[in-house]
Amino acid sequence: MSKVQEAITGIKAFVEDVRNELKKCSWPTRAELFESTVVVIVSVLIVGVFVGVSDVVLLALLNLVIH
Repeated sequence: MSKVQEAITGIKAFVEDVRNELKKCSWPTRAELFESTVVVIVSVLIVGVFVGVSDVVLLALLNLVIH
């Protein structure tokens, strides 16, 4: 068997294994997906506000130290 045929056989086996594993997955419902998306967006906004406020405070403190 040539190396090309072995590679093709290996790829086919891999794709079949992936297919079988994906059948075992439990996929979220539309409602669960929406709720998770909202949680992620709110979390990102909270962290963004925290980083922004921290930046402003630290910049003000640095300006006090420098001047």
